[in-house]
Amino acid sequence: MRTFLTVRLPLSRSLSSLTSKRFQHQGQNDLTSGDDIKPVSTDALTQAKEPIPPPLIINRDIQYKDMVNPSVKPMREAWVENFDSPFPIKLGIVPLHPAVWAATPRIDKVQTNIRWQSRWRKMNWLHLMNRWEMDQCQRKPWPQKGTGRARHGSITSPLWKDGGWHRGPRGHTTQYHLLHHHERVQGLAVTFTTKFAQNDVKIVDSLENFPSDDPEYLEKFVEDRAWGPSVLISDVKDVFPRNIALAAEGLNHINLMPVYGLNCFSMLKHETLVLTLEALEEIEKKMLYQLNRTDFKNIYTNYRNLACEPIESVNYEDYIKN
Repeated sequence: MRTFLTVRLPLSRSLSSLTSKRFQHQGQNDLTSGDDIKPVSTDALTQAKEPIPPPLIINRDIQYKDMVNPSVKPMREAWVENFDSPFPIKLGIVPLHPAVWAATPRIDKVQTNIRWQSRWRKMNWLHLMNRWEMDQCQRKPWPQKGTGRARHGSITSPLWKDGGWHRGPRGHTTQYHLLHHHERVQGLAVTFTTKFAQNDVKIVDSLENFPSDDPEYLEKFVEDRAWGPSVLISDVKDVFPRNIALAAEGLNHINLMPVYGLNCFSMLKHETLVLTLEALEEIEKKMLYQLNRTDFKNIYTNYRNLACEPIESVNYEDYIKN
């Protein structure tokens, strides 16, 4: 048999009366005296707390809206959070272009970019000597005829043990190559889409408001925000504010990178990608331009000229603009 216990408060002590009293210490008087208990109205308590304003939708001039069908791929939205305290505050909602943040998930494009980034800086230093580079004597091992053995011209021939190599690796050789332009652009779009779909893209208002330059404070900040074990923070400028730069200097799992340095390898290496509003604008501006440009012939011509011209005569600013 079940027994239910019901507890009721006296009618003379309502919830408002319980929360509208506080103790104040006046001079050396005892706290238990009746003069120290002063009633405070409920309105005064509610006015003491500053209300948090509701989030607003941030208006953005989004270009190339006709790239996608809005009924199939509508505009994505993301929260904009503060960066001045560990406690997250939703400041607004920012719309995102679906061509950048909701692209078709082509994992093969990401794999192509990762393979290219991991190989282009590698060098093969293996060098095997041929028969003419060996230290052994180049004379014939025995006469041409009369011995009944096979004819040989030198013991450094590839037919002999410890002889020279035929068509072996002739280091040093580099694995550097230039990936196609559309492969790199599609790889970035798929990477942005994957990170956004996994809720690993965080947008903040500005990095200038970070309050401390202590690395422990930054680690506690990331832990309170639940951003993940590794964080990549990106902004438009390559010179970051003082506090966030000093705080992240000694931390290997929290890195800073400008927008022009973002790549598939770095974004996949870090679990959380933190972007400012200015960085978001710059990313969409460049990505939409690259996805809609039609002068691909000029792109390949510039790259070919860059590879053929001497280093001293190259004007890199012209190639960066294109």
